Parts: sequence; structure tokens; C-alpha cells
Amino acid sequence: MHTIRQYNRPIATLMSVVMLLFTLAAAPASASVVGTGELLTQQRADIDREDLTRMLARDDVKQALSDMGVSEQEVRDRIQSLTPSELASFKQQLADAPTGEGVVGIIVLFLVIFIITDMLCATDIFPFINCIR
Repeated sequence: MHTIRQYNRPIATLMSVVMLLFTLAAAPASASVVGTGELLTQQRADIDREDLTRMLARDDVKQALSDMGVSEQEVRDRIQSLTPSELASFKQQLADAPTGEGVVGIIVLFLVIFIITDMLCATDIFPFINCIR
């Protein structure tokens, strides 16, 4: 019995330190209200991304991108990285483009987006474009 009491204080101290460390390491939870506008904007962006991804599945778009030396995966990654406002602007430009020029307009727009992200050092697709940073 005396042997057990001899170890009570060190064990209690160790347990207190462990509990204190776990308490301090726990990140506080935070919650905020998500507005309807934010939710609708996000859903609209997801729908726009899906539409653009489906457009990439067209053979004429694939052929035009391969002729320009841009891989389909790079375009998919770029679509995923667009902000909701950029997606809305892009969709509006597609809607305003004449039917026959839609594919060319899409490709030109993607190339402009690629060039801008190369200039901002986000990507390195075109070796002739220098980073502005």
C-alpha cells in the first residue's frame, strides 16, 4: 500500500500536465452564419464549372486546345481555380459570343486567363512570359 502511495503524486502531476497540454492544443471551434447569397453564389459557381467541364468534352474544343499545345488537364485545373465572379464573367462572354465563334472565343479566353496567371506567377505554362513579381 505504501508503494502505491509513493507513486500517486508523480502520476497525478504527469496526468495534470498531459491534460493541460491537450486542453491548450485543442483549437476553439467557431461558427458563423452562412448567408443565402453566399450559398447561391457558390452553387452557381459549381454549376458554371460543371458546364465548362462538359464543354471541354467536345471534340472540337479538345482539338483546338491540342493544336495550341494546352493540355485538357491544365484547363480543368484552371477552371477549378476560377473565382465565382470570374466564372460568371466567363459564362456571360460565352453567352454573348456568336454560335460559330464560340469555340474560338473559349480558347482565346482560356489563353488570356493562362497568360494572366503566368504573369501573376500562379503557373508557368508559357516560357516566354515573365513573372511580374
